[in-house]
Amino acid sequence: MTANPTLAIEASGLVKRFGDNRAVDGVDLAVPAGSVYGVLGPNGAGKTTTIRMLATLIAPDGGSARVLGHDIVREADQVRAGVSLTGQLASVDEELTGRENLILLARLLGYDRARCKSRADELIDAFGLSDAATRLVKNYSGGMRRRLDIAASIVVTPQLLFLDEPTTGLDPRSRNQVWEIVRLLVEAGTTVLLCTQYLEEADQLADGLAVIDHGRVIAEGTPAQLKASVGAGALHVRLLDPEQLPQAERALAAKLGSAHPAPEPGAVMAPCGDAELAGDAIAELARGGIGIAGFSLGQPSLDEVFLALTGRPAEDPSDDDRATEEATA
Repeated sequence: MTANPTLAIEASGLVKRFGDNRAVDGVDLAVPAGSVYGVLGPNGAGKTTTIRMLATLIAPDGGSARVLGHDIVREADQVRAGVSLTGQLASVDEELTGRENLILLARLLGYDRARCKSRADELIDAFGLSDAATRLVKNYSGGMRRRLDIAASIVVTPQLLFLDEPTTGLDPRSRNQVWEIVRLLVEAGTTVLLCTQYLEEADQLADGLAVIDHGRVIAEGTPAQLKASVGAGALHVRLLDPEQLPQAERALAAKLGSAHPAPEPGAVMAPCGDAELAGDAIAELARGGIGIAGFSLGQPSLDEVFLALTGRPAEDPSDDDRATEEATA
């Protein structure tokens, strides 16, 4: 594979097996430098395993990849020199203060004593942790820990930052703070590979997306392109009686060509960009005795894109076993 200077990541046919399970089954990626690229999929889809291979933490069983122009197997040391990884779990020391954590990491990364302290203070201020800088991390909230964890990842500013589900478990305010940090990093020139199962997060941050399901890329493009792939618009119908969902789905599919249960319980959606046709579909439901609580016509969400592509919601309980296997990778 010849390096492309406009791409931060080039992956072709990446494969990783754990026993009989192909956690990653031929993944191709092309991530432009200076962008936020989202890897979207449910728990167990293969996102974390893909990141671990690209970050040189585990070796692929097949395929090849270049990160920042370097082969992830033959030039692993050069890859590690330019990347940083923030995983799903906080990697900071709970028995140290936030400032002490950053000073320790700066010292390990080669800063002298004076620069360690000044860099720690810069990050504490930039991440809004000044009031908590001298408190033990074990007393931090989840959002504060996550901000400190990301700060620790950029003590030396990386060319490429891997973010693996950075906002899992955070409240909406903390999530928005992390999103703003990501935007600032990209403005400063860092490329971000963002793995997430939160479709709103991908919609907010990503310039491009790859949707992964069962270890394979099943779709890619910008958020707008993926939404357009399931139709220029979508009709959402909320039912009075959720038990009528199969009947409503059949009626809408007959009128509009296809229909799926919506991510919202007791609701169904169908691709439709024509208001008159949508009105006819609603009238058809009423004639069939299907009670309607409400309906709307608009652009499909990324939740609906994932549902249309995979036939199941992004957060699917059936993925628990795969998620467990991947967590042991």
